[in-house]
Amino acid sequence: MNPTAAYSFTIVVPLFNERENLPRLEERLSAYRRKATRQPACVLFVDDGSTDGGSPLLAELCARNEGFFFLRFAENRGLSAALKAGFEACESPLVGYIDADLQTDPDDFDLLLPHADDYELVTGIRTNRKDGFVKRVSSKIANGWRRMMTGDGVADTGCPLKVLQTATARKLPMFTGMHRFLPALVQMTGGRVLQVPVRHFPRQAGQAKYHLFNRLWGPFNDCFAFRWMKKRYLDYRIEDSNLG
Repeated sequence: MNPTAAYSFTIVVPLFNERENLPRLEERLSAYRRKATRQPACVLFVDDGSTDGGSPLLAELCARNEGFFFLRFAENRGLSAALKAGFEACESPLVGYIDADLQTDPDDFDLLLPHADDYELVTGIRTNRKDGFVKRVSSKIANGWRRMMTGDGVADTGCPLKVLQTATARKLPMFTGMHRFLPALVQMTGGRVLQVPVRHFPRQAGQAKYHLFNRLWGPFNDCFAFRWMKKRYLDYRIEDSNLG
């Protein structure tokens, strides 16, 4: 039996070469798990083929903490693949997503969870961004381009703090780069999206995986892929059946 089925809320944490952040992740997530407004809550790490020696430490971390689980890829496959694997492995009614850099706070899940029964996706909007100038400007450009191309109306689609109804998360069409379009994908499948302001903090350890080039060029290309897929997305509802 998949152990996440025994929980009401699973927090998926994709990570790649975040060894320096593991102690903070253990501390912050174990503390939040005990007080989350949806109980019981668990944590599912998805190790995207880390090469910094942190994978054995992650396994030890999960062994000593109740409600901590992990998946480890054989090789690096990217954030979209890590999210897809986490969503598919989750069997709790609700699934959350937070980045391993902890620039958003697990405690702020409690700002999103009260709305999770009424919206298929509740996503954060980062307030008072603590990123550097180049990162903030590139993020603003990328968000504006995505809104124009997708029409999703979401101010901060890249915010790494989200709560989804698991049934919706597991049916989202995902391929490389689609982590950038979770709100638009939810809307495409008929789901409702709510935006809620959350706090933002500076990165304290580890190295950012994105720079100016891949922060702008990737979203630019992926928007065209999304529009192509949206036009060809198969959507249907079964009205009647005698299958039981």
